[in-house]
Formats: sequence, structure tokens, C-alpha cells
Amino acid sequence: MKRKQYGSVTNVTQMLADRPYWDIESVLRNRLRTAPQFVDNIELEVELKGHNGCVNCLEWSDTGSILASASDDFHVMLWDPFRHKRLYDLVTTHEGNIFSVKFLPKRGYSLLATGAGDCKTFVFDVNRQNDYPIRKCTCHMQRVKRLETSPRSMQLYWSASEDGTVLQHDLRQQHNCDGRDANVLIDLKNYIFGIPEIKCIAINPQRPELMAIGTNDIYVRLYDRRMITLSKLAGYEINQGSAVTEDNIPKDGCVKYFSPGHLGSMEKALVYNQKAVTYVTFSPDGTELLANMGSDHIYLYDINSTRHPLFLQLPKLPAPAPNGSTMNGSVDDCATGKSGGEKMKHKFPPDVELLKKEGNANLEKNQFLQAIHKYTLAIRKANSQDCAILYLNRATALMKRNWYGDVYAAIRDCHTALALDPHYVKAHFRLARALLKMGQLQESLLCLEELIRRFPSYAKNPGVLMLDKDIGIEMDKVRHRPTDNGTANEVESNSEKEKHWRSLAVDYEDRYVGHCNTKTDIKEANYFGDSNYIVAGSDDGNFFVWDRKSGIIHSIYHADELIVNCVQPHPHICLLATSGIDHEVRLWSPQSPEKALSSVRRIKPIATVVLENQTRMQSDPFDSIAPDQAICRTS
Repeated sequence: MKRKQYGSVTNVTQMLADRPYWDIESVLRNRLRTAPQFVDNIELEVELKGHNGCVNCLEWSDTGSILASASDDFHVMLWDPFRHKRLYDLVTTHEGNIFSVKFLPKRGYSLLATGAGDCKTFVFDVNRQNDYPIRKCTCHMQRVKRLETSPRSMQLYWSASEDGTVLQHDLRQQHNCDGRDANVLIDLKNYIFGIPEIKCIAINPQRPELMAIGTNDIYVRLYDRRMITLSKLAGYEINQGSAVTEDNIPKDGCVKYFSPGHLGSMEKALVYNQKAVTYVTFSPDGTELLANMGSDHIYLYDINSTRHPLFLQLPKLPAPAPNGSTMNGSVDDCATGKSGGEKMKHKFPPDVELLKKEGNANLEKNQFLQAIHKYTLAIRKANSQDCAILYLNRATALMKRNWYGDVYAAIRDCHTALALDPHYVKAHFRLARALLKMGQLQESLLCLEELIRRFPSYAKNPGVLMLDKDIGIEMDKVRHRPTDNGTANEVESNSEKEKHWRSLAVDYEDRYVGHCNTKTDIKEANYFGDSNYIVAGSDDGNFFVWDRKSGIIHSIYHADELIVNCVQPHPHICLLATSGIDHEVRLWSPQSPEKALSSVRRIKPIATVVLENQTRMQSDPFDSIAPDQAICRTS
């Protein structure tokens, strides 16, 4: 298939730079600001057709005047997103699905880097009017999943591969792929004694020395590149008869690990065959990391945080509670799952009280997603220290819903409730029950014993006695359970440094629930609307929009017949590009309120869609894949 010509212009860079975008863009920027009212009216604007395979990656130019797409058909296409025109069709020499395309910064958009399933990375100059790469690298031994660039390091780009390495490419130096160049920045095989695969990579936009990678485990790793010495490929060193160097093994203070607390705590007991970080990106201000985890949810981390997993840390009682009473309900209410029965009702503002009552009604009807949303909105509106009951009600709904990570989220809410009200007996009880449900048996027993010590009048309470019995039953099961050291031995076989870094992993700040990420390992999650929203694709053919601060789903849109992998917001305006298993690239932008209201793309029954996704996420990820999807399944 030959490259197609568009018009009589031969200098593509000049063509792209000279186009009269700016008058159009100034109008669009005024009309399509990333304000909530515009996000409310997002609708499909156009489908860009041309590819003959799954579109695995999308990339905006710095100005947003060009959109690049790459596909299983080995083509890279450049698009005018405002005139909906294809500007250039680059037929690459790749022999495997293209998983990443990047504009090399400050190059007039004429240089493009690609990485693919054939283990190769190429750089193309579209001004040369031929499809032969001006630079290529075949050093990787497995599929190249992501490339990354930095506008502050214009001569460099990085490639991340499933061989467990990150290579640094310097355009100022020639490269021969003979193993003599010191171009290995990270090699996980030096300290992870399994089969580490790197799935994604990101450079901090404000601090380009910071690099984050996601792998086929539960950790996001954040490196300071200034503290790593480039090394040669390990295979070359061995062939030369010398020991593999440890120059690029991170030193103390060089790397920081991030992981959801509940997953890290159970690492030795569970096998995470399907867990992988499929995408990681920094917030525009460089202070946060957003990670999309396969067979799980989306997690937001504060890179400056020291938050570590918290299971049991009861606050000190400032003063004894009279007669063991509590203003926030009895243990019996908690044991039966009821949210009412307060001995002294809180007096919230009317709007908060209404949300609380609606949440309670949803909880009684087992509408857990709706209940959690109502309690979350009530907490945000209350904005005071007198809302421990709202946190505990939300913890109750989370435990009853019991999706991945819900019990741990409930434990965190219990701790918040206790921090606000240390005399809250119901929160002590709920925390002990949540710890039991999560398998933290010793902590659950300690929590229950402390409850009885602090509030002796509850020692014979039926709910307390029942919980004590349940803990004993589970402890007996553990004592009589056959020992299986398979997973534990695998974890223990890692280097001492790796075990140390994992033990210090920082917990998440927020999480975003609702989508399904099991069938592909290239599914993205990004900030949208000046970081006010989070967007991500899903295995159900939809993409989701969450409110970043509350974690509540704002909207869901149908964007692919099968799977949405790529969701890339425009860098400056309210415009979104999506792609997936379909061969089309779709652009989404604010439309008239009338058109948005009559949308056939916006999904209305959010709770139904989310429930189906959570059910799907806990089943075999390949059960529903048709044979003709095999090529995309391997992505």
C-alpha cells in the first residue's frame, strides 16, 4: 500500500505550520472552554476514517493543531482535527502492531517516533517524502508498549518494553544496536526475579527528571533519572565475559513505589496474574500520578505523599464516654446493617440532611452505588468536623457493595470517622468487621478487644459477641489451612532492595470506579477539563468521565462497538479523541444543549452499566472475546 498524497504541497512541515488555524482556534477556545457546562454537553463531533485495523494510540501535537493516530495496519496518520481532514498517511516499516506514536518536541512536527509489537522503535521524518525511518532501534527483546518525550529534553526520547527495560534514545548520537551503547536506563530484571514487563511510561511535565513506569504488577514506580547511570544491555555484558553492572540499579532515594494499600498488604496471599498498570500519567502541575490498573480501578497518587496503608490505628480517647454511650448509634444497628437509630441526631444543613436521607434510602434498597454517591456529596457539602456519621454510612455501603477494594475503602472511612469522633462505638465495631472481611484477623481481634476495653458496657452486646465468634471461626480456618508457599516464595525471591521498596509503597489518595479494564493492556486514563475530570475507556465500548474531586461518575458515552482503549484530551480546549478496536478515530466536543439532550451516545442508566462492568471484571477476561478479535486481544 503506497503513501497517499494530499494536495500539491510537498513540505509537510510547512503545510502544517502555515495553515490558518489561529483565527479558527481563537474562536474555538472562546466557545469550547473546559468549563463544566461544556463538559455537560459533550457529544460525538465526527468519525475520522482511514485505518484498516485497531487504532492503538493517539497523540496530540503541543499546540493541538494536529492529531496523530497509529494502528495494527502499521500506518501512522496525521489529522486536521478542526477540518476533519487527513493530512498525511505514513506507511511504516513495522511488522507488528504499533502501540505508541510520539511527536518529537520542537521539531516542527516533522519527526515522529513509533514503537511496536515487533520490538522496534523508529523515527520518521515526514518531510523526506518516503517511508524509510531515519533512525531505528532493535535493542528491545519484547514488544515496545510506550514511548515518552519531554519538551525540556528535546534530543531524547524513551521506550518502555515488555522485556522489562526502559531505553534512552539520544538523537545526537548514532546508534547501531550492537550492544555497545550505554542506553539502558531501567532494567527491572536486575532486582525482580520474575518476568517483569513494562506496560507504560510517563515523564513529569514540571520536573522532567522524574519518570514513572507501570508494569505487570500492582506497583507504579517513580524514578529520579539524575540518580541512575546508563548501562549497556545485560546480554552484551555477559557475552563479553564481564559481570552485569549494577550502575542502573536504583539507589536509596532514587525510586518511590505507589500501590493501593489493600493489594500490597495481600501480595503474599494472592496471585495477581491479571493485575497490571496499563497506563500512567502525571497531572499538568506534576504533583499527582494517575494509574489505570488492569482487573481493577483507576487510582490517583500524590507524589509528595507519605500516606502508607492503614488498617488499625485507633485514636486516643480525649475523655471517657459516659456509661459507654455514643451519640452516633448502637452496635446493634451496625450489626444488622441499619444506618439509623442515632441516640442523638446530628443537625446538618437542610441540603446535607436531604442527601443523607436519600443515601439511607438507597442503602435500604441495596442501591449501593447511589448510596455511596449521596454520602460523598453530603460529605463534600458538610465540610465540617461533625460528619463522622456520613463517613461511617458510606463505609457501610462500601462493605455491602464489596467490589474490588471496597472493604479497604471502608476501613479508611472508619478511620476518618474515628478521627472526627473517637467515642464513636459504631465506628469501632464497623472497623473490626471490615478488618475481618479483609482477612486482617489479628487486627480485627485487637480492634474488637479495644472496643470492649474502652466501652465495657458493650462486652455482652449480641453484635459484639457475634463478631468475636466470627473472628474465632476464621482464625481456626487459618490454623487448619494447608500451607501454600508458591506465591510467597515468588515474592520472597525478589532482591532485598525490591522487597524494601515494596514495603514502603505509598497508598492512593482517590480512586475512580465504574469502567472495566481486563481485555487489553493499553487502556488509558487521563486528566480532562483542566484536571477537573478524569476520563478512561472501558471493555464495554464506552468511555467514562468522573468528577476528579468526588470520584463520582459524571457521564458515560458509547464510543466503540467493542473496547475503548485510547482517550486523549486536546491540550487546550474541550475536545476529546477516542479509539479502540474499531478502525475509526472519534472526536468529541461540546454541542448544542438540544443535541446533547437527544444524544444516542450518552448512556443514561449509569448504575446498570457499572454493575455489569464489575461483574465482567471478576469473570474470565477472555470468555466473551470472539475469534476475529484475536489480533487485538494480544494488545
